[in-house]
Amino acid sequence: MQDGPGANERVLPFAGIHNFRDYGDYPTAGGGRVAKGRLYRSAQHQGASPDDLLKVGALGLSTVVDLRGAREREAAPCPRPEGFGARVIFTDEETAGLAPHLQAAREVDGSEGIRGAMCRGYAAMPFRPFLVQVMRDYFAALASDDGPALVHCAAGKDRTGLAVALLHSLLGVHRDDMMADYLLTNVAGHVEARIEAGASVIRSQYGTTLSDDAIRALMMVEPNYLDAAFAGIVERHGSLDGYLRDELAVDAERRDAIRTQLLI
Repeated sequence: MQDGPGANERVLPFAGIHNFRDYGDYPTAGGGRVAKGRLYRSAQHQGASPDDLLKVGALGLSTVVDLRGAREREAAPCPRPEGFGARVIFTDEETAGLAPHLQAAREVDGSEGIRGAMCRGYAAMPFRPFLVQVMRDYFAALASDDGPALVHCAAGKDRTGLAVALLHSLLGVHRDDMMADYLLTNVAGHVEARIEAGASVIRSQYGTTLSDDAIRALMMVEPNYLDAAFAGIVERHGSLDGYLRDELAVDAERRDAIRTQLLI
């Protein structure tokens, strides 16, 4: 399990980009380690300040993977730093009817009902065709690109959390560290500002009847959410490795290439 940086060291300080952090530098099975400074995750970048854009530019990104669908990207376009030259991977289709937390907000109200809706959404999430397409392109890029990669969605917690957990599994990161990284969303950066921003979007679309507890449940993550996604994967494919092979086209050759790129 983790013997590297703590939560605060993983989180990059941004004023207007939430949940931005390095998800490398974890030990892996067999004595290896995921490279630091090669793998980043975040929420969308619409609110980036000029200083934020300078920091993004300084990362030297070679690949940006935007897991949002077309409507989300049109509603919240991501500004780019001056001289930005990274390849951006995305789809012109919809990776979800709504982001999972927004879908849950539409379905139910109370926090317990929302938690159930989130679990149902996670169980279905690995099988959304256009999300699968973008994740497949993401893993293909990781096998070939030498520079740092950033993956993000709207809030940087659900679709991004699934993609990151699948990569951690492929790399041999311990399940406890995988889950700890997923749960870091709940404490990373300006959490209250992130929840307030999410509440504004949710209430503008679904009214003001949602309680503060329900909003918080929508904007946080819980272990049983990711567990629900994994359970759905195992039910259909027998294992995470089976899903990676069958859905994301990560055969033995691509798996080895990704490990060569990212393990030290």
